[in-house]
Amino acid sequence: MAEEAKVKTLEQVAIRFSGDSGDGMQLTGTIFSNLSAALGNDISTFPDYPAEVRAPQGSLSGISGFQVHIGSKKILTPGDKADVLVAMNPAALKVNVKNLKRDSIVIIDTDSFTKKDLEKAEFKTEDPFAELGLGSLQVVAAPISTMVKDSLAEFGLDLKSALRCKNMFTLGLVCWLFDRPLTAATDYLQKKFAKKPAIAQANIKALADGYNYGHNIQASVSTYRIEGKEQEPGIYMDVNGNNAVSYGLIAAAEKAGLRLFLGSYPITPATDILQELAKHKNLGVITIQAEDEIAGICTAIGASFAGCLGVTSTSGPGLALKSEAIGLAVIAELPLVVVDVQRGGPSTGMPTKSEQTDLMQALYGRNGESPAVVVAASTPSNCFDMAYWASKLAVEHMTPVILMTDAFIANGSSAWRIPDLSDYPAIQPNYVDKYDDEKVWKPYRRDEDSLVRYWAVPGTEGFAHRIGGLEKDYDTSSISTDPKNHQKMVITRQAKIDKIADYIPPLEVIGDADAELLIVGWGGTYGHLYEAMEIMQSQGHKVALAHFHYINPLPKNTADVLKRYPKVVVAEQNNGQFANYLRSKTDGFSPYKFNRIKGQPFVVSRLVEEFNKLIEN
Repeated sequence: MAEEAKVKTLEQVAIRFSGDSGDGMQLTGTIFSNLSAALGNDISTFPDYPAEVRAPQGSLSGISGFQVHIGSKKILTPGDKADVLVAMNPAALKVNVKNLKRDSIVIIDTDSFTKKDLEKAEFKTEDPFAELGLGSLQVVAAPISTMVKDSLAEFGLDLKSALRCKNMFTLGLVCWLFDRPLTAATDYLQKKFAKKPAIAQANIKALADGYNYGHNIQASVSTYRIEGKEQEPGIYMDVNGNNAVSYGLIAAAEKAGLRLFLGSYPITPATDILQELAKHKNLGVITIQAEDEIAGICTAIGASFAGCLGVTSTSGPGLALKSEAIGLAVIAELPLVVVDVQRGGPSTGMPTKSEQTDLMQALYGRNGESPAVVVAASTPSNCFDMAYWASKLAVEHMTPVILMTDAFIANGSSAWRIPDLSDYPAIQPNYVDKYDDEKVWKPYRRDEDSLVRYWAVPGTEGFAHRIGGLEKDYDTSSISTDPKNHQKMVITRQAKIDKIADYIPPLEVIGDADAELLIVGWGGTYGHLYEAMEIMQSQGHKVALAHFHYINPLPKNTADVLKRYPKVVVAEQNNGQFANYLRSKTDGFSPYKFNRIKGQPFVVSRLVEEFNKLIEN
């Protein structure tokens, strides 16, 4: 009975794994996330890693982190602060002080807390906890490196290889702490190291030893249980945003009856899209790793002209380089999906950190009047839906579509129920066989209702044609420099984009119909804004949330929604780009603005604090 009393049941908990880039914290966090998702917990993860390829070992600049928030209810953010921190060295402890709750549990490897290690982390004393003012913590201090080295002596591994398994010892200890069975982790390790069975067995041994060590010291710390929740029947997996984008593109190509083509150049944090799609040649996917960003998009445009679903993926610097080619797709009126996984800027900026600072570039960053559709994903799993919709709009309206995600949701993950593709709307390319005008067909003839140009795939008998970057005559499709014609073509291309508002869902408002404050957001801030709304409602406030997935064109009911509430605040991770855009599109609209550009996700408690001030004032 006494032992049972030490097991605390919680609704949610946040765990942060932290250490040097070579300590395997990303893998450890990923496996623990998969375990939790398999047990029916809802999850949200946040990989937080440095831009340095390999900073000096034990230094403050080289710390890599992975935070996972698990719960028995809906989890939308990785949590503001951690209940448990795994600190593999003093630098990891020091860097993450700001990420700890009071009375949290800290697990440390005492073998990595020597005087030399403390000096590397710039501690002035030999008691890092006292120096950081962390007297209220529960500390689980274990000689992890020594125990792993001794435990794996039977495998004949060199010291470096043996110590690489200490992250699995730590994972076993955390699994004990949160009552996680090891079966799924063992299966994962056997698959990951299938070609290296000795390494697989060494990692599995370290995992089991960590779990057993926790069981043996159970009197020194409380253990926790997070119950699973009832799930809708189906097949679930832990998915990050980049992989969800990849699967959404594959699904859209399948639905449209097209080959999927990705032409891309590796760039952090978008590279995983190229790597994931390259695995699916059996589904007809074609991928090319181009020599640069411009070549990547140009191959995608060529594939689109040839009748494929052409896609290119990049981040902010690459989007800048692709701007001229996006303009080519606009004037040629070809379907193209451009995935922009936003990161900190300007220039190279902070490649591994997240921002929402590419919005104006996506909307206007091209020469001439060059309108393109812009949509944004809000969560890792929502990346699937928005990739599907970006493809649908591109193919059905013969236009480039820029899909905006960000490093936070691209690398973060959540539990995702694999959907039934029959539940998704059809994708119907505007092929030239739909042309029924009495006039002789020309390449820029278009459906007069939707203004969409007809798609004549090369090789279709009787429809040989030429398109390109020079302005064409509205009627003859021949090259034209006539002023009136240019005006007509510019207006027509813009009107085609504007008409897409008739084909997208209306803006949805979540929360109180009579809200005193409407929170407005877009993209990857959804979970934090939603959680802030829920907290404020629990405090007795009337609050609602309008989160935008469709940015250009805006949903048709946008103005009605924004003008319905006495106070509106637009929260975004830039200096107010979306707020200013909404003002330009909505007469008389003047919102409050909340802007943070730190390369990190919003802090929910700060959102609540600032939004409450708006209501109280």
